[in-house]
Amino acid sequence: MVSIFLAEDQQMLNSALAMLLDLEDDFSVVGTETDGQAALEKVITLKPDVAILDIEMPGLSGLEIAKQLRLMKLDIKIIILTTFARSKYFKDALAARVNGYLLKDSSSDSLTNAIKTIMNGDTVFDPKLVTSVLNTVDNPLTDREQEILAALKTCASTKELAQKFFLSEGTIRNYISSILSKTGTRSRLEAVNLAEKRNWI
Repeated sequence: MVSIFLAEDQQMLNSALAMLLDLEDDFSVVGTETDGQAALEKVITLKPDVAILDIEMPGLSGLEIAKQLRLMKLDIKIIILTTFARSKYFKDALAARVNGYLLKDSSSDSLTNAIKTIMNGDTVFDPKLVTSVLNTVDNPLTDREQEILAALKTCASTKELAQKFFLSEGTIRNYISSILSKTGTRSRLEAVNLAEKRNWI
């Protein structure tokens, strides 16, 4: 019996995945969590065979959990499950020596087959992610510039960005100027579109 722990910040998806995996005769979901810090503590306590981790969670990200588990040298297979086909996330996951990296739009069969493959000692990476890494131009943006650029999709004004990041409007304008310079674009929208096309955000 393969014991599985699920960490996903969307409760509904967490519950649905747990039910789907429990339908498999040789799988047993031993715990779920929506918060990253709580997930890490439970994984350390429960020591499941497989930990399925969402990347973006409150507390700790799935990648941060993966790094901690590897530092502790726990014999746990790690699968990253995410919405984001971003090359930076994928490269970070490889650096953390995860065993699998799948997109959330994968079928449930893909997930169950991936778990079985990983338990047999192989790795499973979504082909879309491998392609995105091979096709990605090196990202010139800092982590904070990427965060601000991603926020531009929902924050229309410099004032909104300043409030979101607890920075002055002048500092935000400096970041945006740097982003436009590094990306060779002339507007915020153009910078966002370019960054999304190249999987920088």
